[in-house]
Amino acid sequence: MNELMYTAHENYLSQHLAIRKGERLRRLKEGHGHAEKAFLHQVWWPAFGNFNDLHPEYEVKDFRDGTRFLDFAFLRHSLKLAIEIDGYGTHSSQISRTQFADQCNRQNHLIIDGWKILRFSYDDVKDRPRMCEQTLQQFMGRYLGGTSPQNFRMNYIEKEMFRFALALSRSFTPQDVCDVLSIKKQKARLILKDMLEKELIQVAGKGIQRIRTYHLTPSVLQNLHTFN
Repeated sequence: MNELMYTAHENYLSQHLAIRKGERLRRLKEGHGHAEKAFLHQVWWPAFGNFNDLHPEYEVKDFRDGTRFLDFAFLRHSLKLAIEIDGYGTHSSQISRTQFADQCNRQNHLIIDGWKILRFSYDDVKDRPRMCEQTLQQFMGRYLGGTSPQNFRMNYIEKEMFRFALALSRSFTPQDVCDVLSIKKQKARLILKDMLEKELIQVAGKGIQRIRTYHLTPSVLQNLHTFN
């Protein structure tokens, strides 16, 4: 899982670096630091398993007709979510009263422009990442429409099964899981058990056969856009 995450992060960063120039490129190179990487590795990836629609060091127009950069912007459909990772020093003695007032004005104008805002302290990202995950999942569940928070928590293996199930024209069995993932039946049953508990799948038919069949739950199928 760690290898997959690091590869995905490298690809994610490379894609954004490739399409940026000038100040936007410089800002991404210099601004995507330890706190931002920790957020991606310890919070965002465990919560969603991808970096889709998440933009690092995202440029926005400033209320004084200049530009500012958000740590991250999540953009999907009409939803605009600004995510900021704050170190303790950023909001203590290291900034002046004028800078503090400027930050307040900046946040106010983002809200006026239709942005939602979530702020996480670096201490919480580092020491309490699960709490940060839950905040993000609760937010997505509310603003992306009808999908319960647990349905967002799909690991890589579950995502592979999700894609496989979508491609099938029938329900699938534990043996299908074994074949797709090259694993033994005991491991396949554990994966299916977890997916049942998360309400990602349900038993097809009456479930009285020795080998049950499964299919995706209707609520998941109704919210496919959240897994793209």
